[in-house]
Amino acid sequence: MGRLLFFALIVVFFIWVIRSYRRAIKKQREEARKESSSIEGEDMVRCIHCGVHLPRSESIASEGKFFCSDEHRRLHLQS
Repeated sequence: MGRLLFFALIVVFFIWVIRSYRRAIKKQREEARKESSSIEGEDMVRCIHCGVHLPRSESIASEGKFFCSDEHRRLHLQS
């Protein structure tokens, strides 16, 4: 009876190890998919006033031109 219990514990342990390994692989694949989708990114634009490049979503657009800050937009429009 003791041997049967011992072998049952060994089988349960191996099943647990295999499931843990499968979960780790699945998690790595999901992370790789997330990273590959974030590589796409977004369009970059150049500030007309100072020339710095920044994402379009962070820029300020005015009269079809892009600026890195409201101050640069104001300075460019004054000149």
